[in-house]
Amino acid sequence: MLICEIFNSIQGEGELAGVPSVFVRTSGCNLRCAWCDTPYSSWEPEGENRAVSDIVAEVQRHPELRHVVLTGGEPMIAKDIRTLASELKGFGYHITIETAATVPPEGIACDLASLSPKLLNSAPDAQKNAAWRRKHEASRWRPEAVRAWLDGGYAFQLKFVVTEPRDIDEIEGMLASLKREIPRHKVLLMPEGVTIEAVRARSGWLADLCKQRGFRYAHRLHIELYGNTRGT
Repeated sequence: MLICEIFNSIQGEGELAGVPSVFVRTSGCNLRCAWCDTPYSSWEPEGENRAVSDIVAEVQRHPELRHVVLTGGEPMIAKDIRTLASELKGFGYHITIETAATVPPEGIACDLASLSPKLLNSAPDAQKNAAWRRKHEASRWRPEAVRAWLDGGYAFQLKFVVTEPRDIDEIEGMLASLKREIPRHKVLLMPEGVTIEAVRARSGWLADLCKQRGFRYAHRLHIELYGNTRGT
């Protein structure tokens, strides 16, 4: 399977923020988010083809770490992702899958489904890439796939990237369309930004909106710690 990078770091997002983890970043994505912070694994995928056994062996080079994050790109479209998840689970790792939730789980081994459906704010510039904008808009929100994750018995978090206050109404509409009982604290709102300044500029009003709506504010800890750098 095509792997962009494998590294150990601190989980920067979501309910497990702060947990030391090994990250396995696959290459390739079925979306083209305008604000993507890992274009090297999405827009122009790079990496090398590696056997599942080789990937597992590299994860095991960090015996002190028991959390593994499968991320991308979009890991759920990666060849052999289910085999990799199963192998890692067999060795007792806690597995988080970071996904846009456009692909159903189909029984994949997973301890935390980190579901990040994309909002309208994610659409690429129509002038620069009209074809990808059409494809992105047709694929970014797949409620039937999200329901499959929610109904699959997985522990989950629903994580949304927010750029402006009006995004909240879109999120509310998406949640309502799922027709599932979703605890408000399982909905995490994260300020968009790849610099500390950009994240902090949105964090104040976003935190206030979380207080008003009962959602959970999710900071981008890795940006605070390391900036927008690879391998972090």
